[in-house]
Amino acid sequence: MNPRPSVTLKLATSLDGRIATASGESKWITGKAARRKAHELRAAHAAVLVGSGTVLADDPLLTARLPGFEGAQPLRVVADTRRRVSADTLLAKSAHESPVLIIVGRGEVADTQGRFAGTGVSVVEGDTADGRLTATGVCDVLRDRGVATVFLEGGGALAASFLRAGLVDRIEWFRAPLVIGHEGRPGVGSMCVGGLSHAPTFTRVAVEELGADLWERYERTA
Repeated sequence: MNPRPSVTLKLATSLDGRIATASGESKWITGKAARRKAHELRAAHAAVLVGSGTVLADDPLLTARLPGFEGAQPLRVVADTRRRVSADTLLAKSAHESPVLIIVGRGEVADTQGRFAGTGVSVVEGDTADGRLTATGVCDVLRDRGVATVFLEGGGALAASFLRAGLVDRIEWFRAPLVIGHEGRPGVGSMCVGGLSHAPTFTRVAVEELGADLWERYERTA
């Protein structure tokens, strides 16, 4: 059996860890240099993973858009427990050009495939718990498809589920010099950490200035 994919969590946040305002405004928290670096990192991974909330909020394309880039685009993956993603999204409309995989819960594939008929989008099922796809189940799906590296780009609930499961191997954190406040949307959702000894820990391995932003790199503490 193939090993599970290596997972990199990418965060682009304010200083207080927010990825958007309370109204959902997020373009652009970080500057051009940070966004370009994020595209370079995206291009270096086999798959890009987001939750359905990110698709609904931003309608992202999730391709690596770099001047002169001619390499293979990453597999674009959406964890969509509630089957909220539609065929009107940029992802579905571009699936014939670059592959898109939507992961739904057990028994939901047949109903979901119909809405993407003719788009080229693939739909598969993954394990759920408490009505939501599990991080382990998503990793199992990607492992079975031969995906070795995953770039996890949000949102907060999906990031938290992978952190809780101990499946985040490194973090690429881009921090902009602004403060949004508690009402903003967090880059990481509920972790249910009962004490500091139970919190996932990481070691910072690099810090670099990208324009006005900071790019911090972390690896999971052994």
